[in-house]
Amino acid sequence: MIVRSPVARPAPEAVLFDRDGTLVVDVPYNGDPARVRPMPGAREAVHLLRAAGISTGVVTNQSGIARGLLTAEQAERVNRRVDELLGPFAVWQVCPHGPDDGCACRKPRPGMVLAAARQLGVAPERVAVIGDIGADVEAATAAGATAVLVPTPVTRPEEVAAAPAVQPDVLSAVRLLLGERHLLEAR
Repeated sequence: MIVRSPVARPAPEAVLFDRDGTLVVDVPYNGDPARVRPMPGAREAVHLLRAAGISTGVVTNQSGIARGLLTAEQAERVNRRVDELLGPFAVWQVCPHGPDDGCACRKPRPGMVLAAARQLGVAPERVAVIGDIGADVEAATAAGATAVLVPTPVTRPEEVAAAPAVQPDVLSAVRLLLGERHLLEAR
């Protein structure tokens, strides 16, 4: 596993998570809240951020809606289950569009990151995004936010190589963003 740390910055004011594969186990086109399972370390990661006074949110592509594989209502029920297990999150940004729809919100475009930052009242450069694929990193970078990649089996090697920061899991990513002081306090 490649582990790479970003250039030192102050702790972010907000952390946005990708949903599937980052906060919860990726079940493709999941419309069933009963299938939602937190990723290892996700609860503790979100708790550490809240304990540090850092806002949390979710930015998630849900192209299954555009593809007719699930409804917006089913996606919302899954999001509510994520909130029950790990939240509540201060902001949710969901892109229901398909890859060829040309919207401004779908990652790797920065639309959801910028909208979440506006909703939270935080400048994009004071936001961090944690995700499991290159589109998450690209969206963060395009918005001027810090990006941390947490690879999963679907992450391509070239995405790992291109990421400015890589950590083995979501908890390590949060600890990296919080810096050494918070890491020591968490032990």
